[in-house]
Amino acid sequence: MSKIYAVLLLLCVTLFSLPAQDLNYQTVVVDGQTYYEYTVQSGEGLYAVSRIFSVSVADILRHNPGAERGLLNGQKLLIPVSGQNKRKTASLSRTDVSRASPSPVLDQNTTFPHTVAIGETVFSISRMYHTTVDEIYRLNPGAREKISEGQVLVIPQRRVISKEKEENYRFHTILPKETLYSVSRTYSLKPEDVMRANPGLSVETFRIGKTIRIPFFESYEVVLPYEQQTTNILHKVRQGETLYSIAKQYNVEVQDIEHLNAILLGGLKTDMEILIPVKKSVVEGDSGPGANEANRLLSRSFSSEKVNVMKVGLLLPFLDETKGSHLRLQEYYEGFLLAVEKMKNQGASIELFVFEIGKGDDTRKLSSLLGTLEMQSLNLIIGGVSDAQIKLLSDFSISHDIKYVVPFSQTNAEVLNNGNIFQVNPMKEMTYTKASSVFVQTFRNENIIFVQGGSNDKNDFVSLLQNDLRKNNVRYENLNTATTLSTAVLPLLSRNKENLIVPVSGDSGFLRQIIDELKKVQESDSSLIITLFGYPDWQTYTSLKNDYALFGTYIFAPFFVNDQDNNVEDFKTNFRKWYGRDLLDTYPSYGMWGYDTGLFFLTALQRYGNHFEHSIEQVKVNSLQFPFHFVRPNNWGGFINSGLYFINWGANDRIIKTDKSR
Repeated sequence: MSKIYAVLLLLCVTLFSLPAQDLNYQTVVVDGQTYYEYTVQSGEGLYAVSRIFSVSVADILRHNPGAERGLLNGQKLLIPVSGQNKRKTASLSRTDVSRASPSPVLDQNTTFPHTVAIGETVFSISRMYHTTVDEIYRLNPGAREKISEGQVLVIPQRRVISKEKEENYRFHTILPKETLYSVSRTYSLKPEDVMRANPGLSVETFRIGKTIRIPFFESYEVVLPYEQQTTNILHKVRQGETLYSIAKQYNVEVQDIEHLNAILLGGLKTDMEILIPVKKSVVEGDSGPGANEANRLLSRSFSSEKVNVMKVGLLLPFLDETKGSHLRLQEYYEGFLLAVEKMKNQGASIELFVFEIGKGDDTRKLSSLLGTLEMQSLNLIIGGVSDAQIKLLSDFSISHDIKYVVPFSQTNAEVLNNGNIFQVNPMKEMTYTKASSVFVQTFRNENIIFVQGGSNDKNDFVSLLQNDLRKNNVRYENLNTATTLSTAVLPLLSRNKENLIVPVSGDSGFLRQIIDELKKVQESDSSLIITLFGYPDWQTYTSLKNDYALFGTYIFAPFFVNDQDNNVEDFKTNFRKWYGRDLLDTYPSYGMWGYDTGLFFLTALQRYGNHFEHSIEQVKVNSLQFPFHFVRPNNWGGFINSGLYFINWGANDRIIKTDKSR
């Protein structure tokens, strides 16, 4: 008998322990501590409950005063979530997750998938999700080599809770069949809450594989997708019913009913009351008015509210003389004033507030300025140079819901997490990725030859470009010499198509060397068609520009001034008239930088009001130097300019500047 008793006892312990493998119980947060909310079943005692959750009886008593007097059927208990009782979630197989293709994993409590977008780097992704490069490498070892557009990375879920309310959130990657309504229900939020946290969310951006931000949420809480969440309903057993028939009636598994009802150890009996874990979507409904309203939110349109008097703040360290910075910023301001004058001549009413904000990381002067009523009443802020200044202005723009333009920085992380920011200066990686794509489309039928040598400072771009060429089955050749290019290149040249020469360096000395060698080739055989392709740096090489037309040279650049443009000549004349001097010889031109930025954003504010971001694609201006095409890096961040020009020196020394931004 003793052996039989031991086996039965072992069976009971095993059955009571089974639910601990799933732990599909609702969680709540009380005073910062996360708990499973458990309903006591008939006949259950403290020991049985402790076995289900792998916690001690003492832990249950500590968090449930009065439980020491015994448990009652239907009594609610708070079971502390510990590292042990959520072992299944914490031990999610990293190997399984990292194998994920574009289909996201279901469990997003410890990690979630991110699909790499154009121009993103591991560093920018780490800043976007408040993690580290090392953490991403740990979960994605292959990312150390390279990442590419469309690749799926595993990202650690946000685990640090900020004291600032607006930063309390986690991330959620949209799963198949999910809707805004079901995601909201997953986290017990209203659809409006999710929309507010993700200003870029729309019908177009709410799609499988895209990540959104979940606001005001305790990141340590374990959550199941709404489609998997269950709620317990009471079922009274009728005569003739079996566990199988009951499970089939509610579309659940028999073992799920057994896990929830310890009373079934004694068998199923007529009139017994048992709990059934039914899907919430079945009981509560996943359609109807709430779902329809969520769909309307995604499809909403925005009407423009005109601003009668546009109040704009320009905040820069005008007195910072480091490396002549004050001269460049003064010219930027002067160019901006010309844009203000142009807008006023067109009927705009503008109040411009200009402030000196101190230099570097010393933000005391800027902090003082931000406390003034003038600053808090602005419609638009432009400025900030250092990361510290940009961070302070970014926080201010969030708290006062003011649009903020970052004019110079390419690397600040604020644009990744602040929906009010517009970054004018494109990220280098974004420029490279777009330039490579345009190159493949434009030159895929040419005879492409890469010439190695020089400083090889363009290896990042060349590696990306050659990879894109291979993916698109476009042939190319590599030539490892420049000094004897005129003889070494001859066997590689084609007489049937255009020959495109691509140096792997932007160095001016190396380019001079290549041009001289290509001249020899042309002299030996004028029937060969030879074209050069190069980099933004080449626009600064004034001594070489006369030779560009000889080879129909192309370059890509995020900014370019065409001196043959009448509008450019008019601006220079007007600048000279206003300020009695010529523009500084800089690349880019700071005077035109200020003018282009002012013209674009003042036009946007005048036409579409304070919420011009919803109509940003409709804003068109005749800029002189920068192409403007603003895109959001994610659903909750701001906008980054992805503008790109392809410039060609053609016949008769004519320069053709083509906007390839879209």
